[in-house]
Amino acid sequence: MMMMHMTFFWGKNTEVLFSGWPGTSSGMYALCLIVVFLLAVIAEWLAHSPILRASGSTNRAAGLAQTAVYTLKTGLSYLVMLSVMSFNAGVFIVAIAGYAVGFFLFGSTTFKKPSDDRKTTELLPPSSGCVC
Repeated sequence: MMMMHMTFFWGKNTEVLFSGWPGTSSGMYALCLIVVFLLAVIAEWLAHSPILRASGSTNRAAGLAQTAVYTLKTGLSYLVMLSVMSFNAGVFIVAIAGYAVGFFLFGSTTFKKPSDDRKTTELLPPSSGCVC
């Protein structure tokens, strides 16, 4: 029976999500870190999915698709949260890294074409002359 930590700790001997997983093997711990990383990246991808951001559609099928994507994203986010609750520092770091990489790839403007960006408006038009 493994002890449940209530503070962050370093080490490969931990339980994440399921009893006995990843166990005491270094390879299984590495697999655990990869799984948590990918869960976070996928959750961030779904959060910035065009299906989830579609607006103006009153079609029931589109609404069901949005609900399904949102539900999947929320479920994956909860799995990442439960993984972090193992208090393993490695799991915490890869979860944060997964969310960061996911946002960088799918949420930031780095890989978006100008036509993909939503219309933005400036707070003050350049011709207003206000320098406040």
